[in-house]
Amino acid sequence: MATTSTPQPDSSSNLSITVESNPSDSRLSELGIQSWPKWGCPPGKYMLKFEAEETCYLVKGKVKVYPKGSSEYVEFGAGDLVTIPQGLSCTWDVSVSIDKHYKFASSSS
Repeated sequence: MATTSTPQPDSSSNLSITVESNPSDSRLSELGIQSWPKWGCPPGKYMLKFEAEETCYLVKGKVKVYPKGSSEYVEFGAGDLVTIPQGLSCTWDVSVSIDKHYKFASSSS
């Protein structure tokens, strides 16, 4: 009897980015998005490592995020609520300038 399994290329393969498109105003209000710090960047490629889980809400922009060692990407942009896992190393390929609110998860549980 043959079984098949999908090989896992590296340990970061289980670090997946979650994208919630166009969350409701009540959801954004519940999270307190407007009180989070803001960050932005112009178009370009940026190599980033997330030392803590980040939740961010893109006010404007568009980006493709390529996890390190992968040719696959996750694309998100204005109006998306995104959760990026702790420990993810990736390249952000920004095609439209980013303006986002962000929050890092606290280290205490």
